[in-house]
Amino acid sequence: MDLVRDTGKLVADRVNFALQSREPWQIVVITTTTVLSGVWLYEFFSQEEGIVSRSKKHFFKMARKLPFVKAQITEELNKRAKEFEDSAIKQSEGLSYITHMPEMGFSDQEILSLVDSHLQLGHYKWKEGRVSGAVYYFDPALVSLTQTVYGRASYTNPLHADIFPGVCKMEAEVVRMTANLFHGGPESCGTMTTGGTESLIMACKAYRDYAREEKGISQPNIVMPVTAHSGFDKAAQYLKLHVKTVPLDRSTMAVNIQKMEAAITSNTIMLVGSAPNYPYGTMDDIEAIARLGMKYNIPVHVDACLGGFVIIFMKRAGYPLPPFDFRVKGVTSISADTHKYGFAPKGSSVILYSEKKYRRHQFTVTTDWPGGVYGSPSVNGSRAGGVIAATWATLVRFGLDGYTEATKRIVDTAKYIERGLRTMEGIYVYGQPATSVIAFGSHVFDIYRLSDALSKLGWNLNNLQFPPGVHICVTFMHTREGVADKFLQDMREQLVEILKDPGRPVEGKMAIYGVAQSLPDRSLVGDFTRLWLDAMYYTPPEERKNGSLEGK
Repeated sequence: MDLVRDTGKLVADRVNFALQSREPWQIVVITTTTVLSGVWLYEFFSQEEGIVSRSKKHFFKMARKLPFVKAQITEELNKRAKEFEDSAIKQSEGLSYITHMPEMGFSDQEILSLVDSHLQLGHYKWKEGRVSGAVYYFDPALVSLTQTVYGRASYTNPLHADIFPGVCKMEAEVVRMTANLFHGGPESCGTMTTGGTESLIMACKAYRDYAREEKGISQPNIVMPVTAHSGFDKAAQYLKLHVKTVPLDRSTMAVNIQKMEAAITSNTIMLVGSAPNYPYGTMDDIEAIARLGMKYNIPVHVDACLGGFVIIFMKRAGYPLPPFDFRVKGVTSISADTHKYGFAPKGSSVILYSEKKYRRHQFTVTTDWPGGVYGSPSVNGSRAGGVIAATWATLVRFGLDGYTEATKRIVDTAKYIERGLRTMEGIYVYGQPATSVIAFGSHVFDIYRLSDALSKLGWNLNNLQFPPGVHICVTFMHTREGVADKFLQDMREQLVEILKDPGRPVEGKMAIYGVAQSLPDRSLVGDFTRLWLDAMYYTPPEERKNGSLEGK
């Protein structure tokens, strides 16, 4: 203690000596500057995002302000915007645009005719199984049932539980049936959402608020595989979280567990594993991730949005998988989309928790609003009771046997396609696909050339990046007779043509994927994407005539 006291006195004496010739106002300025500089340095070095990453972003941001750079970027962005708008116009295939409310309402027959015309736009024949993912099941009998159920419940809103208790009951049953499928215990719970992205946002919100209340974490981060769905990034943008991505083991294309552990900090609020992941269809080692969660007392989320209603039936279908659900100690939440392999209409997913203490932090409650006490379980206030009812109807219509049979057909077809792809010259399959997604790339030619060639034959596949690749997400639509064989035949034929000149660069719109990967300034890729999203809302420009606006 004496040493500490003496040291403190020595420091104080030296500071007083150094400042004895200063004016009071100078001492105030020096003190204020020192404190503010210290705060700035602390905030700069304590941020979760690395210094190198922030420095790169700052460099490109400043570079874009240079006049000649700004002019080139503007010219390129205008060019891309025109291309996207031209594409939107072409896809409309001559249909007129309704940009002003009609004076007289249309007849039912006119409306239905226009709806049919709009639904026929697009050249991909998804009913013939030519599309990767997107449409997971199509049966006119099921469509008729869900249309009827949706219609009868279309006016309901579970926000008003006292008015529509039956819809709330159906939602609770959907959650409980799904929780039981994933071997949840008596405390397991959850809610329905509008889709996988909302399910992920809700899990992030629950864990952020749980960590803030229980652990006092104010700068939360998520540790997840680089292949985890981009919905987590959306959640991070909405909820002010920092995402720490972990690279893969290149032999398995699953997350590297050692590097995941190294990424964990005292601010980590959740760990993520995919079952399976979207890009490659491979499964992360959920048991190993759960052990990390137990070791560091961090919640673990299993993202099964894509394949949840496949993996849970695979053992019954003869394809056992390593444990991935609530049977694994440490798994605290699971997301699964009922509107994918659950075959329900679009707009439904389920987020499940092992305990109610997590779900309670998902809820949003306002207690001091003049309109009354307000509480809602998810992002939406009012929710579509019709979707809940149609999802409920789909689950009870299929039952365990129906889903097991569908899973067997889907996985059988996926394995058949995978075996065929592995025999083809010039390409290779990424990792060991676990369920219904098979990704492939090439060391010989630009893989986007193959994607482009197949697109021209009517196949809509999904393009991947870092590294370049393509995947097909096998759905029930691909299990129809001849579809898988036709896909493999077209693959072989296009590979023969491509390998005649493997060094030729990709052309057309597929070249954008290659360019996007090579751009070091990722904000430019973001700009291109925003222009593409703008084009989705294209309507013809209007001109002013005689004081009124008219569409061209």
